[in-house]
Amino acid sequence: METLFEQWSGESCIKVSSISANGSNRQYYRLEGETHRCIAAVNGDVRENEAFLYYAKEMKERGIRVPEIYAVNADRTIYLQEDLGDTTLYSFLTQKKKSGEDINDELIALYKRVLNDLVLMQTRCRDLDFAYAYPRSDFDRQSIQWDLNYFKYYFLKLAYIPFDEQLLENDFSRFINYLLEEDCSYFLYRDFQARNIMIAPDRELYYIDFQGGRRGAAQYDVAALLYSAKSEIPDEIRGLLLDYYIDRLSEVVHIDKDAFRSKFYGYVLVRMMQAMGAYGYRGYFEKKDYFVRSIPLAVANLRNVLKKHQFPIDIPELNKVWNAIAQHEDFMPREDKLTVRVFSFSYKKGIPPDKSGNGGGFVFDCRALPNPGRYEQYKMLNGKDKPVIDYLEEKPEVERYIDHVKALVCPAVENYIERGFNHLMVNFGCTGGQHRSVYCAERMAAYIRQNYDCRVVLRHIEQDK
Repeated sequence: METLFEQWSGESCIKVSSISANGSNRQYYRLEGETHRCIAAVNGDVRENEAFLYYAKEMKERGIRVPEIYAVNADRTIYLQEDLGDTTLYSFLTQKKKSGEDINDELIALYKRVLNDLVLMQTRCRDLDFAYAYPRSDFDRQSIQWDLNYFKYYFLKLAYIPFDEQLLENDFSRFINYLLEEDCSYFLYRDFQARNIMIAPDRELYYIDFQGGRRGAAQYDVAALLYSAKSEIPDEIRGLLLDYYIDRLSEVVHIDKDAFRSKFYGYVLVRMMQAMGAYGYRGYFEKKDYFVRSIPLAVANLRNVLKKHQFPIDIPELNKVWNAIAQHEDFMPREDKLTVRVFSFSYKKGIPPDKSGNGGGFVFDCRALPNPGRYEQYKMLNGKDKPVIDYLEEKPEVERYIDHVKALVCPAVENYIERGFNHLMVNFGCTGGQHRSVYCAERMAAYIRQNYDCRVVLRHIEQDK
């Protein structure tokens, strides 16, 4: 990397600074010499690099402001590009919001500039050689199916949202058919959102991270921009900006404005599902707090769309899943008071992840307690059924166990309330997640509710299925 810098600049690299890549597996560094500086991208995926390098060249030739590529190493795993500074559209607007000032006029003006550029990209880049596209040349059936599977396996399953797999697959197929009725011959940027838009020192807007570009419907990128979870654009401004974009696009190509608008919300939802899959993978699976904290914001956008738009196709299982997410207590806006989440689970399936992003909490192993599941009369019951409760309450060791749990958990609850924390997780596990763990979770949740001013969320993972 430093050698490539020296070959390009003709001077030694005297400073190397790592730059966060958020959800990317690529690594970025700022390299500085006496008079030269650049951003180095390090990525072992050569095909992805080739897509970016080709698009950067072609987009620049078509008048799109993208970083200039300075140098590429021999094996195409490192490239140096123009340093556009540290200010993204997202960071600029976030800082303005923190100051407490009304930024709506400035937000509208900036987003209108972005939408003007988007129209140019989508239309001027339709003739690119999409053989360079990675991993696929079109946002077609296969590409959409990948996103929906990502949503299913990394969000629905990890968030414990119930669904019928076959019925959901049937609805996915109908939903894809509906989306692909649209004109899919535009340049689709793929990740067109405020974090990928740089405000350079000269105040011009530049566009980065377009290596996922391919052919697709124009609505997708507008949906990605206006419904990005973290941007939190007020809904009335979204509507105004959508109108503005449709008017600008219609000046360049002929479109049916009403039909375009109708399909737009389908692309909003497919983009949301792709984003939720990413949040689930990066947040729940890789334990990255930033992505976990994005989920309630994405769900708030989902609620908003579901309230205002009905699709003219029969997708009952998909609608059921969307509504289950929208109503799920884990994704409701956080309250100031402490929320204690009490779970029962099966050790055969694993300890539930902490979806708050905070980590920590308690995990209690109930497998040393007497097991009613060994007896035929209790096998079809669970820890909420009176015969099982009576069996466990007859055992003095069970009450001692509950007392020990209280002695550990209650001081933590008191401490968290005093310090203004908003989340604590308490898990009870047994072999099948049916009897002992359910009983203990019920007891502890009831005790906390009765004795502390906090919100208690109780879930029995195996029973909820």
